[in-house]
Amino acid sequence: MRKPTIQDVARAAGVGVGTVSRVLNNHPSVKQATRETVLRLITELDYTPNPHARRIAGGKSYTISVLLPVVTTEFYVRLLDGLETAFQDARYDVAIFPLLDRSRLERYLGSHTLAYQADGLVMATYNLTALLSERRLRTQQPTVLVDAHSDNVDCVYMDNVAGGRLAGEHAATLPGHIYATWVETELDQLFTTRVFEERRNGFLAALGAAGRPLKAEFTSSFDSLAARNTASTLLDQAEFPCVVFASADLLAGALLDEAALRGLEVGRDLRVIGYDDQPWAASRQLTTLHQPVESMGHEAASLLLSRLGGHKGPPRVRKFLPRLVLRGTA
Repeated sequence: MRKPTIQDVARAAGVGVGTVSRVLNNHPSVKQATRETVLRLITELDYTPNPHARRIAGGKSYTISVLLPVVTTEFYVRLLDGLETAFQDARYDVAIFPLLDRSRLERYLGSHTLAYQADGLVMATYNLTALLSERRLRTQQPTVLVDAHSDNVDCVYMDNVAGGRLAGEHAATLPGHIYATWVETELDQLFTTRVFEERRNGFLAALGAAGRPLKAEFTSSFDSLAARNTASTLLDQAEFPCVVFASADLLAGALLDEAALRGLEVGRDLRVIGYDDQPWAASRQLTTLHQPVESMGHEAASLLLSRLGGHKGPPRVRKFLPRLVLRGTA
């Protein structure tokens, strides 16, 4: 059987081809009832727009480039889910560019690279404020930052200082020495993330306000083996009972695994506070800071889509607030 065409959709909906095209492009001039009819028939007929034809017709690629550090962690999987859901609803494809190291980011700073051939650009997590102010980032096409903040471009970010403060305020109410584990970054300061620095600042401020000292702090790279090694080192040195703020759930999970191996009673000998509220956190009874990661991604996509739809206003900022979820580990 031949694939359905845009003419088939238009004929079934009783509208012109131009109307179907406007629905596909989210044009505001289409009446809501007509839009719903066209979208229903697109689904029923299993019509898929030809991206090459759309590009030729409208001078657009209908692709969004997403630049992010890695694609293998739970946080970025969830972030991509939020981004892709919104973009797919708007009939845009997503091209993912994991940066992995500084050299790749340097390579992407030139507008001739493939990442900049899309209609819009999403950049995740990295501290790119200096690059934006120096205009080293080619932002001819609409650009949005997610999990990062800048005054020069649309951005969506989490208030990590507030999250760290919530963790510190709760840790200060619990008995025993207080420890913390942080995620280190291997990139230089210009390309690094401020996320964990901000969590640390909020956490230490809360402990200081409560008059509680931080006994010791440890760092780990962001992988499971390093997290487990850091957990082992921390528990070797800890005085029990103690409280540990693990600044990412990956680190908290490693602590729980190591504690179980040593026969420690979590919730009495060792209390653990994580950060992220990953999907597995509830089943492990992890007290943690919940981040609405998917919602953050969806909002970033919505800001970019509005720019693609013609919005010309000044840069917009959307700040999300984490919340403490109390469970059995603390």
